Amino acid sequence: MTTHILAIADADIAYDVHGPLPPADGRPPLFMIGQPMDARGFTTLAALFPDRTVITYDPRGLGRSVRRDGRVDSTPTGQAADVHAVIEALGAGPVEMFASSGGAVTALALVAAYPADVTTLVAHEPPIIPLLPDAEAAERARAGVREVYEARGMNAGMAAFIAMTSWLGEYTDDYFAQPVPDPAQFGMPADDDGTRDDPLLSDRSWAVSSYRPDADALAAAPTRIVIAVGEESTGTFTARTAVATAELLGQQATVFPSHHGGFLGGEHGYAGQPEAFAQRLRAVLDDSGGAPPSL
Repeated sequence: MTTHILAIADADIAYDVHGPLPPADGRPPLFMIGQPMDARGFTTLAALFPDRTVITYDPRGLGRSVRRDGRVDSTPTGQAADVHAVIEALGAGPVEMFASSGGAVTALALVAAYPADVTTLVAHEPPIIPLLPDAEAAERARAGVREVYEARGMNAGMAAFIAMTSWLGEYTDDYFAQPVPDPAQFGMPADDDGTRDDPLLSDRSWAVSSYRPDADALAAAPTRIVIAVGEESTGTFTARTAVATAELLGQQATVFPSHHGGFLGGEHGYAGQPEAFAQRLRAVLDDSGGAPPSL
């Protein structure tokens, strides 16, 4: 693996190249992106593609990527421009892409704005609120997580986030009638370290979950787009947004093993089924072995 720093006008973007450039197998590089997760979250998954040249990166302001624009928020279009700059810097032509969570939202913005950059996109559980039938209630639930975080800190905020993202179905009065969960329910202390700058629990990434994909631009792009959803995620927030995104694009969501972090091998303490996940991802990228099941 080699690490590079790409200096652009208002940020230094760190990215890693796992394998040779140009790729030895003649395949496009496989670019893996997340948000707010940085490159470290793809350690296990990248290692399961030893035959491929894999690219990982840290979104601006996260991990090793330093921003100089005076802002703290994240936007899909801004991050898409950063990813486009990295793809250009690779000099290897268009890439294949696996993108998860907020990274999947960035990837959809990337394909809409730079359609020649990606040959195949697997967008895993993009958390896109405007496409939900209960979008207004989902925004209220998101705001509730931020309120808990601002009032009580990281662990309480994360407990509220887990409660929101594990709720099954639409956000009804029953959801909002729940008491604020105790962090101890999830094995976390109640300590508050005083920080309020977490990109997941604050409002710094709201532009990501408030993004509305450009369906016309995506349909016009030459990119093959696959919307993926975890088999264990059924009914949860990100599964519902994945299904809604797939419907927007006139397709069904393709089922992958495990949950929202199904590709993780212990990173962030949220292990999934990375070997099975990588096998499914290979099949989808290769479009071989028959179509995976869909929702």
